[in-house]
Formats: sequence, structure tokens, C-alpha cells
Amino acid sequence: MKVEVHDTPLSIGEHLAERIVDGIRARGSEGRAYVLGCPGGRSPMPVYEAIGRRLKVEPINCSRLVIVMMDEYLQASGGDRLTPPPSSVHFSCRGFGEREIVGRINAALPAEFRIPRANFWMPDPSNPDDYDARIAAVGGIDLFLLASGAGDGHIAFNPPGSARDSRTRVVALAEQTRRDNLATFPDFRGIDEVPSHGVTIGIASIAELSKSVAMIAWGEGKRHACERMSGATAYDATWPATIAAECRAAELHIDAAAAGRLGARP
Repeated sequence: MKVEVHDTPLSIGEHLAERIVDGIRARGSEGRAYVLGCPGGRSPMPVYEAIGRRLKVEPINCSRLVIVMMDEYLQASGGDRLTPPPSSVHFSCRGFGEREIVGRINAALPAEFRIPRANFWMPDPSNPDDYDARIAAVGGIDLFLLASGAGDGHIAFNPPGSARDSRTRVVALAEQTRRDNLATFPDFRGIDEVPSHGVTIGIASIAELSKSVAMIAWGEGKRHACERMSGATAYDATWPATIAAECRAAELHIDAAAAGRLGARP
């Protein structure tokens, strides 16, 4: 996996935003969709912010851009039924995507250039198998932005121990994943408020449905994650984010604070 060390999270954002905007423009000129895989949370925010800034200065047609979200929390809803939370709640991944990705991009564009509602995709807990088929049908994900849990290496909601051949499915969230998400969503007042289940894209789904991936990690809190991922040559189920090592055209984008000893490499 190619490792790129940037000075700051802002630098990571600008670098990847340029690549994404160029990809959207190129695919649009061919009359084809550009498919972007997106996590929620803090790690990819510099990218989403940079895309918005670029489009505000130089608007391009994003009507063929497809946003593929990775996961969503699930809550008990009568009996054993698990359903996504309303998008208005602070921890909703749908709400995050609508505000921070689609909303940010569309706010920078004239109406005819905006992402249509049908091009914002979420996994459906009532039919999770359909997600992989839907992504495959559109030709796969051109670039999948990825992030690693700081405490246990979860990717999307795939916990440690996830099978290499796992597909989109409903999972019980690992306790460390839930603790990591206390920082991702600071409005949680304690771990008891963090949902215990989610629907997530699978490990095999990420590896097999992506044409390229960019793992993003910044800040001192991600140093251990960077060490685990930069040294990986194959999937290690004890740190699920290492699946990036088996993905096509895989890159690890980190800042100086997260790089630690990696930043001293020649």
C-alpha cells in the first residue's frame, strides 16, 4: 500500500479533493457516472470540505456523481426489529451524508449541476445483500475513501474478527467501536447511548467492488492505526482496516501528526 505523508489534514483534503473533482469531470465528459464511496465521521471531513471549496470556485456538473455510504446505525423498533434512526438525530450516518457530503456539494452548485436524491445510496438493513449487487451493477466504486477505528481497527462497522469474505450485512457493534464513536459523535453522553447494532458494507465488498481506495488517518490518536496499516501486506482480521492492503490501487494518506516514525522514512 502506497503511503503518502501530508503536512496537515487540510493538505490531505486538498489532495484527494483535486483527484475526485478531476474524476467527476472526466466521467461526466464521457456521459458516465463517477461513484464515490464515503464513510461518515471525522477522518474524511477535510476531503468533503475541500470538495465544497473547489466547486464553489469552479462549479462542475455533479448530476452523475453517485455517493455510496458505508454504514448506518440501527435501533430496536418493536420486538427484534432493527431500523435506521431518523436522519435528524446527531449520529445518523444518513444525516451526515445528506448534510456534510451531498448538502455541501449541492450548496456550491447551480440546480442543474447538483447530485439528485436517487444518487445518494445507503445500505438497507431489510435487504443488505442488494447493496453489493447494486454497486456491482453501476460498475463498482471509482474511489472508496476509507477510515480506520483508532482503538480496534474497525472499518465501516466491521468489527475485529470479521471474515474476509463478508458482505454487506447487519452486525453487532464491538464495544471498542462504540467507544471510538463517542469521540466521533460527541453529543453521545455515554456508551449506553451508542446503538449496539448497525448495517455495514462488508470486507469483501470493499475489496472486490472498489477500483481504488484512499485510507485517511490524521492526528496523534491515529498513530497506532497508521503503524498497523502501513505494515500490512494482507488482511488481518484483528485489525479489519488492513483490508486496504488487498484493494486495487490502495493508498494510505496520513498527516505528520499521525505519521510519527513513518514520517522519518526515506
